[in-house]
Amino acid sequence: MKHILTTAVLTVVIAISVIVIESRPSATVVVEAAPVVRVVSETRCGWFSNPTPGNAWLDDADGSWTIGAQGGYQAEGDWPDFKPPEWVKTNGEYGYGCACMNVTTDKKEMHVLKILKAWPKPLSTCRNDKKLKEPKDD
Repeated sequence: MKHILTTAVLTVVIAISVIVIESRPSATVVVEAAPVVRVVSETRCGWFSNPTPGNAWLDDADGSWTIGAQGGYQAEGDWPDFKPPEWVKTNGEYGYGCACMNVTTDKKEMHVLKILKAWPKPLSTCRNDKKLKEPKDD
């Protein structure tokens, strides 16, 4: 009888210990499923403008995509490398050109998130596209 009583008490003590350990916040494991986000790159072509340091955007048929804002947002990746005949200077070395960019975007905010590849196009490519409006020499 003494053996049965000892076993019963030991079982109750072990059960209470397990309940206490499992109820502690530090022992609780919370697993949250993160939403699966599929990032798809796209090629966008239009007028690439860099009017002043740190400010850049791409105006294409869908609108104006922010690439960078001075002292603020800057997309990851390299901008197109324009040669002199492909670049219209409007403010010292700053200006605009025609370009295509393989990018990831935030369509809601109209931001370019990452530039995967960027290349200049002849100015005539954008000038001949009726959906695009050439930037002014402001």
